[in-house]
Amino acid sequence: MLHTSTDINKLVGDRATHPDFPYAPLEWAPEDALKIARDEGLELGLAHWDVIRALQSYFAHHDEDTVIGLRELHDALGEHFHLQGGLRFLYTLFPGGPVAQSCRLAGLKAPFMASDSSFGSVA
Repeated sequence: MLHTSTDINKLVGDRATHPDFPYAPLEWAPEDALKIARDEGLELGLAHWDVIRALQSYFAHHDEDTVIGLRELHDALGEHFHLQGGLRFLYTLFPGGPVAQSCRLAGLKAPFMASDSSFGSVA
Protein backbone atom coordinates (compact mmCIF):
# COMPACT_ATOMS: atom_id res chain seq x y z
CA MET A 1 0.00 0.00 0.00
CA LEU A 2 1.39 3.38 -1.01
CA HIS A 3 1.46 6.47 1.12
CA THR A 4 -0.40 9.46 -0.31
CA SER A 5 2.86 11.37 -0.71
CA THR A 6 4.33 8.60 -2.88
CA ASP A 7 1.25 7.86 -4.96
CA ILE A 8 1.92 9.84 -8.13
CA ASN A 9 -1.69 9.47 -9.27
CA LYS A 10 -2.91 11.41 -6.24
CA LEU A 11 -0.24 14.06 -6.60
CA VAL A 12 -1.00 14.86 -10.24
CA GLY A 13 -4.78 14.42 -10.16
CA ASP A 14 -7.14 17.00 -11.54
CA ARG A 15 -7.42 20.05 -9.37
CA ALA A 16 -10.78 20.72 -7.85
CA THR A 17 -12.13 24.02 -9.15
CA HIS A 18 -15.37 25.85 -8.78
CA PRO A 19 -17.39 25.25 -11.98
CA ASP A 20 -18.08 28.98 -12.44
CA PHE A 21 -14.42 29.90 -11.86
CA PRO A 22 -12.29 27.38 -13.80
CA TYR A 23 -9.10 29.48 -13.56
CA ALA A 24 -9.36 30.33 -9.86
CA PRO A 25 -6.36 29.75 -7.61
CA LEU A 26 -6.59 26.44 -5.76
CA GLU A 27 -6.99 28.03 -2.33
CA TRP A 28 -9.65 30.53 -3.48
CA ALA A 29 -13.43 30.27 -3.15
CA PRO A 30 -16.19 32.75 -4.08
CA GLU A 31 -16.97 33.08 -0.38
CA ASP A 32 -13.49 34.58 0.08
CA ALA A 33 -14.32 37.31 -2.43
CA LEU A 34 -17.64 38.00 -0.72
CA LYS A 35 -15.92 38.41 2.65
CA ILE A 36 -13.25 40.75 1.26
CA ALA A 37 -15.89 42.77 -0.59
CA ARG A 38 -17.99 43.08 2.55
CA ASP A 39 -14.92 44.24 4.51
CA GLU A 40 -14.20 46.84 1.80
CA GLY A 41 -17.79 48.05 1.55
CA LEU A 42 -18.55 46.55 -1.87
CA GLU A 43 -21.64 44.66 -2.92
CA LEU A 44 -20.68 42.27 -5.70
CA GLY A 45 -22.87 42.14 -8.77
CA LEU A 46 -22.61 40.21 -12.03
CA ALA A 47 -20.15 42.71 -13.49
CA HIS A 48 -17.81 42.29 -10.50
CA TRP A 49 -17.81 38.52 -10.98
CA ASP A 50 -17.07 38.99 -14.70
CA VAL A 51 -13.98 41.03 -13.80
CA ILE A 52 -12.88 38.41 -11.28
CA ARG A 53 -13.23 35.65 -13.90
CA ALA A 54 -11.35 37.74 -16.48
CA LEU A 55 -8.49 38.36 -14.04
CA GLN A 56 -8.23 34.73 -13.03
CA SER A 57 -8.20 33.71 -16.68
CA TYR A 58 -5.52 36.29 -17.53
CA PHE A 59 -3.28 35.11 -14.69
CA ALA A 60 -3.82 31.44 -15.61
CA HIS A 61 -2.93 32.06 -19.25
CA HIS A 62 0.16 34.06 -18.29
CA ASP A 63 1.40 31.72 -15.56
CA GLU A 64 4.68 31.14 -17.39
CA ASP A 65 5.50 34.84 -17.29
CA THR A 66 7.91 35.54 -14.48
CA VAL A 67 6.25 38.88 -13.77
CA ILE A 68 2.81 40.09 -14.78
CA GLY A 69 3.19 43.77 -15.53
CA LEU A 70 0.78 46.36 -14.24
CA ARG A 71 0.53 48.18 -17.57
CA GLU A 72 -0.18 44.99 -19.54
CA LEU A 73 -2.83 43.87 -17.07
CA HIS A 74 -4.38 47.34 -16.97
CA ASP A 75 -4.52 47.43 -20.78
CA ALA A 76 -5.89 43.88 -21.01
CA LEU A 77 -8.72 44.69 -18.60
CA GLY A 78 -9.50 47.93 -20.43
CA GLU A 79 -9.65 46.09 -23.73
CA HIS A 80 -11.68 43.16 -22.36
CA PHE A 81 -14.33 45.54 -20.96
CA HIS A 82 -14.14 48.07 -23.79
CA LEU A 83 -17.80 47.72 -24.78
CA GLN A 84 -18.93 48.46 -21.22
CA GLY A 85 -16.75 51.58 -21.00
CA GLY A 86 -13.26 50.20 -20.43
CA LEU A 87 -11.26 51.48 -17.48
CA ARG A 88 -13.81 54.15 -16.64
CA PHE A 89 -16.39 51.39 -16.16
CA LEU A 90 -13.95 49.33 -14.07
CA TYR A 91 -13.21 52.25 -11.75
CA THR A 92 -16.95 52.57 -11.05
CA LEU A 93 -17.02 48.90 -10.03
CA PHE A 94 -13.79 48.97 -8.04
CA PRO A 95 -13.19 52.38 -6.48
CA GLY A 96 -10.11 50.92 -4.78
CA GLY A 97 -8.60 50.36 -8.23
CA PRO A 98 -9.63 47.91 -10.94
CA VAL A 99 -6.35 46.02 -10.66
CA ALA A 100 -5.47 46.22 -6.97
CA GLN A 101 -8.93 45.72 -5.50
CA SER A 102 -10.14 43.16 -8.03
CA CYS A 103 -6.94 41.11 -7.63
CA ARG A 104 -7.59 40.94 -3.89
CA LEU A 105 -11.12 39.72 -4.56
CA ALA A 106 -9.93 37.19 -7.15
CA GLY A 107 -7.35 35.70 -4.78
CA LEU A 108 -4.45 36.92 -6.89
CA LYS A 109 -1.33 38.88 -6.09
CA ALA A 110 -1.60 42.30 -7.68
CA PRO A 111 1.35 43.39 -9.82
CA PHE A 112 4.05 45.50 -8.25
CA MET A 113 2.98 49.14 -7.86
CA ALA A 114 -0.72 48.42 -8.41
CA SER A 115 -1.31 50.61 -5.42
CA ASP A 116 1.02 53.21 -4.03
CA SER A 117 -0.36 54.75 -0.88
CA SER A 118 2.46 57.29 -0.73
CA PHE A 119 1.05 59.02 -3.80
CA GLY A 120 -2.58 58.19 -3.13
CA SER A 121 -2.87 56.63 -6.56
CA VAL A 122 -4.39 53.26 -7.23
CA ALA A 123 -4.43 51.21 -10.42
